Amino acid sequence: MELKINPEEVISIIKRQLREVSDFEIKSYGIVLQIGDNIAKVWGLKDVRYGELVKFPGDVYGLAFDLEEETVGVIMLGEHEHIREGDRVEATGRMLTIPVGKSLLGRVIDPLGNPLDDRGPIEPEEYRPLEALAPGVVDREPVNTPLYTGIKAIDALIPIGRGQRELIIGDRSTGKTAIVIDTIINQKDQGVYCIYVAIGQKASTIAGVIETLKKYGAMDYTVVVAAPSSAPPSMLYLAPYAGCAIGEYFMYRGEDALVIYDDLSKHAKAYREISLLLRRPPGREAYPGDVFYLHSRLLERSAKLNKELGGGSLTALPIIETQLGDVSAYIPTNVISITDGQIYLDTNLFNQGFRPAIDVGLSVSRVGGSAQIKATKQVAGQLRLDLAQFRELAAFVKFASELDPATQLYIIRGQRLMELLKQDQFKPMPIEEQIISIFAGVNGYLDDIPVSKVREFEEKWLSYVKETYPNILSEIREKKHISDELFKLMHKAIREFRKGIFKERDEETIKVIKEAKGPEYLESLDKVDEVEEVS
Repeated sequence: MELKINPEEVISIIKRQLREVSDFEIKSYGIVLQIGDNIAKVWGLKDVRYGELVKFPGDVYGLAFDLEEETVGVIMLGEHEHIREGDRVEATGRMLTIPVGKSLLGRVIDPLGNPLDDRGPIEPEEYRPLEALAPGVVDREPVNTPLYTGIKAIDALIPIGRGQRELIIGDRSTGKTAIVIDTIINQKDQGVYCIYVAIGQKASTIAGVIETLKKYGAMDYTVVVAAPSSAPPSMLYLAPYAGCAIGEYFMYRGEDALVIYDDLSKHAKAYREISLLLRRPPGREAYPGDVFYLHSRLLERSAKLNKELGGGSLTALPIIETQLGDVSAYIPTNVISITDGQIYLDTNLFNQGFRPAIDVGLSVSRVGGSAQIKATKQVAGQLRLDLAQFRELAAFVKFASELDPATQLYIIRGQRLMELLKQDQFKPMPIEEQIISIFAGVNGYLDDIPVSKVREFEEKWLSYVKETYPNILSEIREKKHISDELFKLMHKAIREFRKGIFKERDEETIKVIKEAKGPEYLESLDKVDEVEEVS
């Protein structure tokens, strides 16, 4: 008897058996063709996706990074000395994720979420992908809430708002990291969680930053993502995305977070190294053509979400290192065009002793007054004008004796305002104290003080207000604007201070002021009974 096989019956039986096997999964496999320099070339993996995790022998993972017609370029995420040509590679179907949650606060981790401190394993609240879509336009709202750095020059002239992306740019050793460390310290009791991402720095430098944050109690609300210079390029490449994913956890919970990328110059170099090893065509300065997209897709994830999504925010402070002040180089111009302004640190100012060495002429915040309270605007507006006038005349400082008294007066005030903007490291100042300090400068109360005594004047003036007129500080802090009555009280307080406590004067400057404005102007600065605002 001839046995006839019906193909349709066979197919139906196989399909039924496949349905009965609940854990059946079609996997994509490949073969290692070449491996070295933290890069693997794999043949196969036909259905693998960009950014998908692939598994090598020995539970070593890699990231599918370069999808070609026959092969896949994989960047390795672990030790791979034991992997050889011909080893089998398996696609996992999973994208790279990182553990997130408040359990990370106070911890030091690598870009994959593994702890680098000695405090044991991390118990995450959830996992988030390192790569994620940025919030859309309709999901955002305008940036309108200040994020105080505690640095007078920034909070008064280059304000940063929650949800903003403000670039910090300058040459090596000009104080870029110092600014962000002070900013983190100033977030204490401000309800802002901080993520500090160290990219390509020496391990000793990262350890120093961590010790500083511990010393000032800032690690309680900070996560440190460390990818030191000894780490492979893949870790340097992933580090900022890991920090951003941690920040997004807080943002989407309706909270405020600050992420610092220190620095993106080294991040771009790591990406260039990976791309060249993968034989991608080099472009300008040997960077691959998509290096702009590298940073834009990272920084676009910072946002101020609308009320429907919880109103959380993620603020980004990327750092870029320039060479000899060349802001027209490829990576600096890329990041400048992506961000909402830049804080420019000038080497000459740094060498002259101005710390922080912020060039207030070249620095800008495109959010501007929207990220300032009214009280700051009431005093900082005049500060900006006075400094602009001083910058125009700065070249004539050495010839000051030959200028007319009115022009000399601009120089005199500008010199004292520049001195007033100096600030010691690790001493961020509350916004109400900044306002009191700047108030003294823009209203002429420092004009006849020797430049060398301006910092001393400021310190004693702030102490006097705290002890004698604490209601001035509390009213600014609570009401966030200065009423006419409060302005009069501030004038009264500083005149009392000048007359009774701080009596040092610069005789040469007094002569210039008398010529420019008359002797009655100087007398009015010390008349306690006349409390109208001085122009």
